[in-house]
Parts: sequence; structure tokens; C-alpha cells
Amino acid sequence: MPGVSPEQGPSGLGNPLDAGPVGRAMSEIATLLNEGDPLIAVVGATDDPTKYGATIYRDLKRKGYRVVAVNDRRDRVDGDPAYRDLRSLPERPDIVDIVVPPASAAAVVEDGLELGLERFWLQPGAESPAIVERLVAAGVDHLVNACIMTRSRVRRGDGVG
Repeated sequence: MPGVSPEQGPSGLGNPLDAGPVGRAMSEIATLLNEGDPLIAVVGATDDPTKYGATIYRDLKRKGYRVVAVNDRRDRVDGDPAYRDLRSLPERPDIVDIVVPPASAAAVVEDGLELGLERFWLQPGAESPAIVERLVAAGVDHLVNACIMTRSRVRRGDGVG
């Protein structure tokens, strides 16, 4: 089964959040991130410079990744169209990067699962034990307790440098 189970936490206490980015989820999402050409939906992307959603969206874009903003309160982010939810996206994302509080993240995960999406990256602060348990139960790839900005690389040929 992809991802991590509650029993795999390094602390041995059974807390799913202790599991961190291990197992198949880490290898498949990281491989896709750095060797493929994934479309990344950044849920919580914003123009508010005090929010991680703004920093992450711009960082991935600057590095040459294909990103799409998901924010139900904005029409545009960094000059790009912003979409109300995952259902509104014009193209199916390869990775759903979630940068919203756990209460909102749970609904995003449920929507994504209903749409058949299979890769979820929960930024630090977006996760909860219930969300991790849901992802494990669904058998989808997921990454928790790791920041996408530290795992992503500058894409070749994007003119950044």
C-alpha cells in the first residue's frame, strides 16, 4: 500500500504524523517531482506575501514547474488564473500540494479522492492524524511533514539561474 501507516511512525507510538516522508509515497512523489513533468495544484496559493501558499506557488513556478493555483477566494494568483477547487481545474493535476489548515485540507483530500486523484503532498501545518489515516485507508500516495520547496529542484531549460 502506498504511503505510510499509523504503525510505521519512527517514534513507535503509532501516531501517523510521526511517520513522515517514508515508504513508497516518498519515492514515487519525489521521483515524479524531480524526473517527470508534473502538473502541481497548489491548494492555498495566494498573493498574500505573509502566507506559505504565496511562497510555495512562486517558488515552484520560478523553478520551472507547471503549477496551477487553487483558492476559492481569488480569481488570480501571481497573474495566473486561480480555480475555486480541484473540480474546477481545466487539467487533472499529478500532485495536489495542500497549503491550508487541517480543517480545510480534509475537505480538499475528500474532493481529490472523489475525483480519483492519487498523489497528495501535505505541507507542514496542513496535516492531521485523521487526514493521514484517510490517505492510508484510501491507498493513495502521500507525503507528510516535508516541504515541497526543499524537495524540488530548478528545472533544466527554464531560463532560471
